Amino acid sequence: MANFSKSNVPQFSVEVYQNEYLPEGGREVNAIVTVTSTGGGTVGSAVTAPHLYTPGQSPDAAVAIMVDCSGSMDYPPTKMRGARDATAAAIDALRDGVHFAVIGGTHVAKEVYPGNGELAVADPQTREQAKQSLRKLSAGGGTAIGTWLKLADRLLSSADVAIRHGIVLTDGRNEHESPEDLKAALDACAGRYTADARGVGTDWEVKEVTSIASALLGTADIVADPAGLSADFTQMMETAMGKEVADVALRLWTPVGTSIKFVKQVAPTVEPLTDRRTEAGPRAGDYPTGSWGDESRDYHVCVEVPEAGLGQEMLAARVSLVIPHGDGTAQTLGAQGLVRAVWTDDMTASTSINPQVAHYTGQAELAQVIQQGLDARKAGDADGATAKLGRAVQLASASGNADTAKLLAKVVDVVDAAAGTVRLKAKVAEADEMTLETRSTKTVRVKK
Repeated sequence: MANFSKSNVPQFSVEVYQNEYLPEGGREVNAIVTVTSTGGGTVGSAVTAPHLYTPGQSPDAAVAIMVDCSGSMDYPPTKMRGARDATAAAIDALRDGVHFAVIGGTHVAKEVYPGNGELAVADPQTREQAKQSLRKLSAGGGTAIGTWLKLADRLLSSADVAIRHGIVLTDGRNEHESPEDLKAALDACAGRYTADARGVGTDWEVKEVTSIASALLGTADIVADPAGLSADFTQMMETAMGKEVADVALRLWTPVGTSIKFVKQVAPTVEPLTDRRTEAGPRAGDYPTGSWGDESRDYHVCVEVPEAGLGQEMLAARVSLVIPHGDGTAQTLGAQGLVRAVWTDDMTASTSINPQVAHYTGQAELAQVIQQGLDARKAGDADGATAKLGRAVQLASASGNADTAKLLAKVVDVVDAAAGTVRLKAKVAEADEMTLETRSTKTVRVKK
């Protein structure tokens, strides 16, 4: 068992923000749960049961870099060059002792380095060999990302490590396998490793790339100009190297008669988790959150409670953090929060909305109306697009989400941000529209 009291291991804390007061007959309780992991000490000293970190031990992590080598990567040639340079930069960011592999992806997946069905262990020599092997990355062939993901899974699972992570780079649509095949590959890999996905250029499908990141609990983004790939890959790898605890789950226990309506991550991005619940004993369920370094994330939990009389109060849910083991047992990470319900006839108390809940409800709606607005725009529904993107501008402005507001201003002319009055731009650069869609789920944290 990992010993979480040691100074070099992250400490988790849970804070719950809610209005616990309900009117007579009220049954829905909303809470924002803030989970923070701090004080990991040695960055990347990965810890998860049954791995116990001891100072001086090599970092407990494995990384697979999957690079698109389909024919379209040669148009323009800067894409393939950018991908090689970015992969080299990511290899440079690997710490000594980390297991790693480079995969070239077309309609089949090829091991580029080390190439023997195993992983290499990072040191000055293997990093140099890996960078030399990148000359083998050349464009030609189709795209079947599911095959890349499955090869990465095979390689990553060959190492007895705590943190397993993938980086996926693609420039085109997944044309050489069916959507069902990709989904089956994602289902097979989910929970086995986390992965970040990047689309380079503007010929790829946003929903494809975001679905990969979502299924594998990683990040998705666009790198419209291949020149930006190296900086992005370096940053992704440094973040991966900072992860210290893998497979953390948010465990929600509810009393009899109470049920979870939904659970979603709301910061740093909006990510629905409701359907990813796995049962964890009587009246408890686990929601996966992936790997953690020194960071903080917010979750919106909505609970339906049974009706109760005025003046009554109850525990609506208990929130804890665990690392589930395959055998039904779990290691608890020691942090816990309580969601409460109190019935009152004080109208002021029962109708006030908690500021955290209000803020993140708005951020979740913002992500939704951007998607709906862009879908309407693509379908030629100008009125629908104007209404939805106008509402998005209004929400971004009200919540102080300046990054999203800037992206929206490249797609619509803003007449009045506070009122949500906008006009669709006649001409929009494809990269601007794709950037807005890819980053639509990014949120700003509430000012506490």
